[in-house]
Amino acid sequence: MTRIFLLLLSAAPFLLAAPAAALPRLERGNLIFDNIPEAAPGLSEKLDAYLNARQATPLGFSPKGQLLIATRFGEVDQLHLVERPGGERRQLTFQREPITQGAFSPDPGRSAYVYLKDVGGNENAQLYYQHLGEPQPKLLSDGKSLNGGPVWSNSGREVAFFSTARDGVSYDIDVVEPEAGSLPRLAVTGGDGANWYPLDWSPDDRKLLVLKYLSISEAYLYVVDLYTGQRREVDPTPAKVGIVGARFSRDGQGVYLISNRDGEFAQLRYVNLFTAEKTVISGAISWDIEELTISRDGHYLAYVSNEGGVDKLNLLDLKAHQDLIPPRLDAAGIIDSLSFDAEGNRLAFGFAAPNRPRDAYVLDIASNHLEAWTHSEAGAVDTAKFVTPRLSHFPTFDRVDGRQREIPVYVYEPTTPGPHPVLIALHGGPESQFRPGFDPWLEFVVNELGFAVVAPNVRGSSGYGKSYLALDNGKLREDAVKDIGALLVWLRLQSAYDAKHVVVSGASYGGYLTLATMVEFSDRLRGGVDLAGIADFVSFLTNTAPYRQNQRRVEYGDERDPDMRVFLRRISPLTNAERISRPLLIVHGKNDPRVPLSEAEQIVNRVRARGGEVWYLEAGDEGHGFRKKQNRDAYYRAFAQFLIKLSN
Repeated sequence: MTRIFLLLLSAAPFLLAAPAAALPRLERGNLIFDNIPEAAPGLSEKLDAYLNARQATPLGFSPKGQLLIATRFGEVDQLHLVERPGGERRQLTFQREPITQGAFSPDPGRSAYVYLKDVGGNENAQLYYQHLGEPQPKLLSDGKSLNGGPVWSNSGREVAFFSTARDGVSYDIDVVEPEAGSLPRLAVTGGDGANWYPLDWSPDDRKLLVLKYLSISEAYLYVVDLYTGQRREVDPTPAKVGIVGARFSRDGQGVYLISNRDGEFAQLRYVNLFTAEKTVISGAISWDIEELTISRDGHYLAYVSNEGGVDKLNLLDLKAHQDLIPPRLDAAGIIDSLSFDAEGNRLAFGFAAPNRPRDAYVLDIASNHLEAWTHSEAGAVDTAKFVTPRLSHFPTFDRVDGRQREIPVYVYEPTTPGPHPVLIALHGGPESQFRPGFDPWLEFVVNELGFAVVAPNVRGSSGYGKSYLALDNGKLREDAVKDIGALLVWLRLQSAYDAKHVVVSGASYGGYLTLATMVEFSDRLRGGVDLAGIADFVSFLTNTAPYRQNQRRVEYGDERDPDMRVFLRRISPLTNAERISRPLLIVHGKNDPRVPLSEAEQIVNRVRARGGEVWYLEAGDEGHGFRKKQNRDAYYRAFAQFLIKLSN
């Protein structure tokens, strides 16, 4: 089927050779297609079968035991309510913009919830409050600033959230009473280049547990008294540590937190606020702990460990001081979005695997019975044919502990005979990690286009310890590009792959890596696909949203320092664009506050000015990535056309 499909597509005239002249610039709704050919016959139908898949993310229980989820039945994700396992998904919000975050008030007398919504991907999300059955929500924030992270008080009377309303830059923490009709009040004044996030309320609602976040490797945890304003640091240390999350114990005596204070990996710890006694709970797990939640009665604690990219659910009985063994999931994948119901009897979480969309699952703790509450559709495709990636490693240029360093890589291989063309998929972040979740686009590339997909977690990726995370910081940035060079060498040595047909792709920081790889290794590549990538570090750091600048300078370097500015300019793909000798597909959202549109425009203009071939797709109603289905579909159609062209 794969070879027949490619043969039919290759008959289309535009695939036989690069166009002699640039194709016209077309505007269709909010999309601009610049030098992008029309879809080949049969391509859209084949691709749509995969892209029509949907997923469901659990957002927590209502006081009545219903499950709030985010899922898509039209263009974008909206909030829905599910009453029982496999029950009808009752839609609550009907907005043009996606809504993926929401939470019910724990007050059983209100049946009300809050949610966040921005406009056109600009990320200036506003906080809304709505009662079940009421047609219109109430705006709680100022209508223009960045807001997020809403956390209900235990009484359900107040909501804490972060906001840049005060000065447009600082992450403060505000508290609002939705029923009172009053304006939010300032609870924690941010600043100092840090972002402040509310994490939890103390059992008596007098205090907030808040995180002062400077970078993935430096954060500080505080208890803030809302009546006196006093801040008290939890578990202070002279060394910089990363903190992932934290919750009050339900007796108010201590705090459970996830921190890499004493080792390479983030561990689950308990700190007594009165005696300062510390206990490491997850010490037997030599991987990062990602997320935790505690039942309202303090009986159970659930947390997720990321073990080589695959998640494991862990459950503790805090009263009996023992580990429980939840049912084993029948596939390796990703677990997230943990929450207990009001009584602490049930635990909800999201689970996705390469052959199944993310769905909401609920564990009944007393019976240890696990059941799916949603059954998301995977589209008009047979998921039994979906390929599960295997984890492999390849040697890179440097050594550690006297041996050549090994870089982890996930590999999707077609079932058809090789050698196969290769798509390299580079994750963003850079403090992120490629994980084996549900990705119908990659399955299309493997099953229908016959590509092998290789997804490396190059240095700087999370999940492998804080030393590995720091290997690309500042002036070590080019070492991550060298890792991709080592991957290209490794691919040449594998008989299963056609090393003469390799395409590189990535989004955000992965887009930068794509462009940098095209600069350094164009002679080994067929082309590159860049979604919202950084072209010039200096212009990026200067023009990214003001509330993001300090954090990005910690990772990439401070462009205001003359020496660092010279270095950043030297390694930027824009500076070296003349070395890009293969075709590019550049994709960007007009309203992107993280990597501004000017990054795409610069690289498109520079490469074209030197005679290079560039396909360019711009979405006027998107930000950092494409969240609307018709835009996402257009992006993947262009991507598929690009891969087919490069395969000839």
